[in-house]
Amino acid sequence: MDIYKKYYVYTILSLHDFDIYTWLTTDLKTRINEHMRGVVSSTKIRVPFKLVHYEYFVNFEDAKRREIYLKSGAGRAKLKDSLKKTLAQKTYMPYRMTR
Repeated sequence: MDIYKKYYVYTILSLHDFDIYTWLTTDLKTRINEHMRGVVSSTKIRVPFKLVHYEYFVNFEDAKRREIYLKSGAGRAKLKDSLKKTLAQKTYMPYRMTR
C-alpha cells in the first residue's frame, strides 16, 4: 500500500446539459483534462465541463464510500443544495443558449 497515494472525489458540471457527474480518481488534473477533451466515453457527449467540487482523501475506502454516497439520491441532493448558487449561475456558459 502506498502511504503517499492521493484520492480525489470530484464533481463536474456539464455546460451542455447542466447536470452534475461525480467520480473518483488519483490524478484530478489529468482526469478533468480527459473529460474536457471528450475522451471519457461516459461523458464525451456532455462536453464542456466545469469542476465545481472535489474532496481529497488519503484512504481509498473512505474515498470510495464518499463517491458512492455523493452518487446516491440523498448525497446528490445534499451536494446540489451545497452548490445551489454555483449551479444556478449560467454566466460562465461558453456558448449562447437558444430556445
